[in-house]
Amino acid sequence: MGGRVARLVRAVPVLVGVVLAVALSSASPAYAHNSLTGSNPANGARIATAPTTVELRFLAKLDPARTKITVTGPDNIPAAGGAPAFSGSRVSVPFTPGAAGLYIVEYRLPSSDGHPVKGEVRFTLTTGTAAVPPSPSATPSASATPTPTESSSPAPAASSADPVPTAGTDDAGRGWLWAAGGLALLAALVTGLFLRRRSTRP
Repeated sequence: MGGRVARLVRAVPVLVGVVLAVALSSASPAYAHNSLTGSNPANGARIATAPTTVELRFLAKLDPARTKITVTGPDNIPAAGGAPAFSGSRVSVPFTPGAAGLYIVEYRLPSSDGHPVKGEVRFTLTTGTAAVPPSPSATPSASATPTPTESSSPAPAASSADPVPTAGTDDAGRGWLWAAGGLALLAALVTGLFLRRRSTRP
């Protein structure tokens, strides 16, 4: 009886070691894969005010040389305003907002077992940046190409375009002369007839 108890006591440390080995071997794959634990903005968030940076938080420390972060906005336009900044298990990327819409933060990082870890965080910006007004030189103003009007280019007056001829006054003078000549000739004929009749009387 005592021998069996002694053998069981000696076997307990061996059993504990086997259990620990199995537990560690089963747990090692879980710890081998780094994973995302949180973000700012949060995944699926809808925000009206754009943040200055986008931050991702992971389970384990990140390798800056082998970690890739991209930020894109509507129409697949890049929205990262600079290079990522790493701090242990956190990484932040300067954010340059554009139009309102869906923004996607994609990440890709290595793991200790050689399998890359990748995923994405999505958030919606409900208020976009204001549109840049066009420069004054881009669109010519109406004053640059004026449209001719009656006031800006008046038609020449009839008096300047068609001067009144002075021949009318000459024709009127000549008419009076012809009339006076005709009257004088008529008077001479009447006088001649009158004198002729008187000379023929007995």
